[in-house]
Amino acid sequence: MALSSLLAELETLGETNDARETDRARKLLNITRDTGELLAVLLKAGGCRRVLEVGTSNGYSTLWLASSLPADGCVVSLDSAADKLAMAADNLARAGLTERVELVEADAAAYLAEQSTAFDLVFLDADRSQYPAMAEDLFRLVRPGGLLVCDNVLSHADEVAPFLAAVEASGLFTSAIVPVGKGELVACRHPD
Repeated sequence: MALSSLLAELETLGETNDARETDRARKLLNITRDTGELLAVLLKAGGCRRVLEVGTSNGYSTLWLASSLPADGCVVSLDSAADKLAMAADNLARAGLTERVELVEADAAAYLAEQSTAFDLVFLDADRSQYPAMAEDLFRLVRPGGLLVCDNVLSHADEVAPFLAAVEASGLFTSAIVPVGKGELVACRHPD
C-alpha cells in the first residue's frame, strides 16, 4: 500500500477512534500530520540512522520515522500495550517498513535504564508523568549532536513543565519549542 494512503487512513481512524473512546488506554493519541512532516525534515536534515521512539501506539508516528530514514536506518519503538504494538506491526507490514523497525513491548523506564547505545534522535510521546523520572536516561541516550523531540509541550504544558525544566537544567541541550501540531520541544544535544 502507498504510504500516503496508509497515513491518511490512519489519520481518519485515529480521529474517529479517539472521539468515540472514553478510556484513555484505548485511545490512539496519534501525532498530527504536521508533526510527522517536521520529524521527517529533522531526520533527513540530521542524517539520522538510529531512532528511539517512546510511545508506539498504532505506529502512525513510527511510519513517519521509519519512512524518513535511509535503507540501513532503524527505529526502536517502545510501548507497554501489546494490542497497540500488534496494530503497529500490521501497519508497518502494510507500508513495507517492517525491516526498519524493532517493536519492543516494555516499560519505558526499565528499558531506557538498561540501554547503553546512543541514538541520533529520540522521540518522546508517551505517559508524560513518567518523563522526569526517565530524563537522565533519555538525555544519556541522545548522542552528542543528536536530537530529543518531545510532543504535546503546548497542548499539555503543565504536565510537561517538569520535564522541560529538567532539559533546561541539564545544560546538555540547545532547545526550542516549535508551535507545530500539539507543540514540539526540539532539543539538540551539545557536542562533547
